[in-house]
Amino acid sequence: MSRTSTGTAASRVDAPVSLAPKAQAPHLPRQLSDAEFVLLRGAGTSKRVAAGEVLFRKGEIGRSMYVIETGQVRLEFGDGLPVKFLGPREYFGELALFIGNHARVAGAVAHTGCGLRVVENPAFDVLLETQPAILAQFMRRSFAYLVASEQQLIAHLQRRNEDLLVTLDSLRQTQNQLSTANRLVRTDDLTGLTNRRGLYQFLEDLPRQRVEGTQLGLLLIDFDHFKRINDAHGHLAGDEVLRAVASEVTQLAAPCDLPCRLGGDEFALIVQIGDPAELQTLAARVVEAMHAIGFPPPLDTLTVSVSVGASLCAENADWSVWYHQADTALYQAKAAGGNSWSIHAQA
Repeated sequence: MSRTSTGTAASRVDAPVSLAPKAQAPHLPRQLSDAEFVLLRGAGTSKRVAAGEVLFRKGEIGRSMYVIETGQVRLEFGDGLPVKFLGPREYFGELALFIGNHARVAGAVAHTGCGLRVVENPAFDVLLETQPAILAQFMRRSFAYLVASEQQLIAHLQRRNEDLLVTLDSLRQTQNQLSTANRLVRTDDLTGLTNRRGLYQFLEDLPRQRVEGTQLGLLLIDFDHFKRINDAHGHLAGDEVLRAVASEVTQLAAPCDLPCRLGGDEFALIVQIGDPAELQTLAARVVEAMHAIGFPPPLDTLTVSVSVGASLCAENADWSVWYHQADTALYQAKAAGGNSWSIHAQA
């Protein structure tokens, strides 16, 4: 097989005119994290509304998302569905930003006097470009909440199939818009490799991506004495070394393989190989390639040394078994002094 590169918490809350009982907490909370609240609040424009004022009605085309600073807002879904009450640091109307020109699935009314932040599409697009990590986390969690909400909606709208189909279509559009955010969530910020989340997604999809006539193999790649690099040259130099190693691992991977960073100075490479002997060859090439990495001054005297543990992966076993076998081989390579590789002996 050819292998090529690939207001604040202290703000006064307006006294409610007639506070309804607290709505039951949703399965996935709509409470913003500190970072999300600061980011979205800064991107929005301030809006004060009086108790009873209608923010939007069900069925209207939405173009804004709202963040509550003070007061309470109630969402009215109609069709016998329970009213939801939202309070400070909670948000609503986000589908208008995720998919654009979205028909509101509920009406929103100020239950008390409220201080709001209104986030429009242009400001949200800027956040996507400048703060992708925070926005990816926010959008992914929002989508999960929407899915959970729609599951509840299905139970209440069995008589209203037409409304249900419209809602599900909106969710499908949202899922398409979230593809970029999900990719960011599955990528390691430092090296650009797939991270553990991406690895688990890859494993779920692997049965549909298998190359006919190949076997699965796993290589665990671990630095020898990486702490010494950080201690001697600093963490920025350590980051540069990690990126260089990630680049080498990527170049050794075939398009059907998955190079990833498991965390710290530990990398993994899941491969689809035509012959078990290819696993040994690849493990040796990894050790040699890392040892041959060159760096510009002042790191020009630095030599990277790694240990590699490899194992063939049984199709009927799961990731934990594969990892344990490769990790056992990695320990053997470390025990032999490092800068070497070892293959797990199959039973």
